[in-house]
Amino acid sequence: MTSQTSSSLQVLASKPALAATSPPKAAAGGSWRMVLAMALSGTIGLLVVESGLPVLWVVWLRCLLGGLGLAAWVLWSGQWSRPTWRESGWLLLGAVALIVNWLCLFRAYEYSGIAIATVVYHVQPFLLLLLAALLQGEPLPLNRLPWLLLALVGVGLSSGLVGLTDQQASQGQSLGIVLALLAASLYALATLATQRLRRLAPAQIAMLQMLLGALSLLPWVWELRAQALFSPKVWAAVLVLGLVHTAWMYTLMYTAFQRLQAQAIAGLSFIYPVMALLVDLLWFGAKPQPAQWLGMALILGALAAYRRSERKPNQK
Repeated sequence: MTSQTSSSLQVLASKPALAATSPPKAAAGGSWRMVLAMALSGTIGLLVVESGLPVLWVVWLRCLLGGLGLAAWVLWSGQWSRPTWRESGWLLLGAVALIVNWLCLFRAYEYSGIAIATVVYHVQPFLLLLLAALLQGEPLPLNRLPWLLLALVGVGLSSGLVGLTDQQASQGQSLGIVLALLAASLYALATLATQRLRRLAPAQIAMLQMLLGALSLLPWVWELRAQALFSPKVWAAVLVLGLVHTAWMYTLMYTAFQRLQAQAIAGLSFIYPVMALLVDLLWFGAKPQPAQWLGMALILGALAAYRRSERKPNQK
């Protein structure tokens, strides 16, 4: 994954222009939704691999099926609200950031490998905190940064990056790192854009972003239509990816974005790499090295410490 804004940026001397209304105290339900969304994110790679489809097709089908599934839900539940022009700007910005984030991240896997791309991509929580401080005036949680850094070290260990040789690490690495950094920045941007849309239902936000993505990618997908071979197994993977890992997951995640501050979102984002490693272990039969087990333990320990520090009344 985050795939976490400014459309009309103004700078005021006394108060950040993008200062968003702080999340309601009834941020109740935001944490468990974020945990579940990140756990689902960690299993996306399994479905992408099992589908065997080109990257562009995977992203396009996620957008199309997820958008159509969400549209049916929004119409059935009556959650539609007409966005204002300002909200439409945030929706468009979030959609572009999210879709290009997916494309950059999947390309980064091809150039630098999943291990390196995963480590670089998980600077996203730090980028999110910095952008939230600059654009929304949220205070930087300096007392919690050590736990985020510890979690990032855990991601590096659990990815297997430590065991790579110099030759393995250098092949195509530069472009992959640039793409992963760009993906992380775009995910953070999409997160902040979604936080600006508190009036709209999360399902509606995700629906509009997915349908915009499907329309924008259609010309490129059409050129690759000969490479897309479908079988019952492929259709099963694609349907689960579109309906569960896009429609439902983004509804959960966007609800969490609206209810949580950037600090909490950043901390819980590290659940994703742990789940991804567990999928490698349980489904693909990977055999983690001791350093990878240590990495998982560091991530979980850092998350527990981070959440505990959040609950202390005297800490912001």
